[in-house]
Amino acid sequence: MDLKQLEYFVRVAELGSFTRASIALDIAQPALSRQIRMLELEFEQNLLLRNGRGVTTTEAGKLLLEYGRGILYQAERLREELGRSRGALVGHVALGMPPSLLKILAVPILREFKARLPAAKLSIREGLTTSMHEALLSGRLDLALLYNAAPSPDVDLQPLLKEEMFLVARHSDTTLPASVAMSDLTAYPLIVPSRPNAIRMLIESELANLGLRPSIALEVDGVSTILDLVTEGFGYAILSHNAVSNLAGTHIFRLIRITNPLLIGKLSLALNSHRQITATQRALIEIIRQVALERLEKSFDANANAPPPAQT
Repeated sequence: MDLKQLEYFVRVAELGSFTRASIALDIAQPALSRQIRMLELEFEQNLLLRNGRGVTTTEAGKLLLEYGRGILYQAERLREELGRSRGALVGHVALGMPPSLLKILAVPILREFKARLPAAKLSIREGLTTSMHEALLSGRLDLALLYNAAPSPDVDLQPLLKEEMFLVARHSDTTLPASVAMSDLTAYPLIVPSRPNAIRMLIESELANLGLRPSIALEVDGVSTILDLVTEGFGYAILSHNAVSNLAGTHIFRLIRITNPLLIGKLSLALNSHRQITATQRALIEIIRQVALERLEKSFDANANAPPPAQT
């Protein structure tokens, strides 16, 4: 048994599928199956039960999965400690971010990461909440910034900040009031992402609490495209001030406050609850918290405590 075989087994067991694991590991499925079979021959017992829907672990497989996670973590810690003995943390961390935060946080986080951990590597990937949640489970991401993530036994959520959401109209639409009650949102045809997008689910959940449903004009999976459609008069969007200002510029749009109640999005730092945090990942978490507070908190607080101007 070597560490690579153990990593392959853990990934297959966690994903419940050779196909998904081969994609996540970037290895051909026959080669992956062969490595797992070599492990089973070495231990002289089956570790996985194959069926038409994927694989499940045997009792021996469950034991190996439990110990395997710890062994892989200790191996990573060893690499980090050996790197620390040379004066720097080493290792690789993959971080996921939503499009609305990428422009604000990616550069300062990467700059601070390089300054503090010059021997370590950081990759930053763009994604929506649902896809990043899946990437955390598959191991393609180590950390992710998620909006309105639902509690899950597989993902640990560490709250970061709260962000107010606004009804977004095109600049020339001067007929709208300075604020709109939550119950009145049904009168506005909305351009929203398809389910299970976090913003979409937040809107539907809040309206459902009032016994109402949103009026969906278009379903579009892309914030930039949504804003383009708002500009062309196809409907309205519900987004944060930061999403609008960093993807398009607020001078093109009017941001209308939603009241009774306010519509608040929650930003959390998410980690796979089945994996222990390495020292390099812990250092990145500290950097994210620092940068997010510096870059976002003032803006979030301003949006939550003062009505937006009628024209922004």
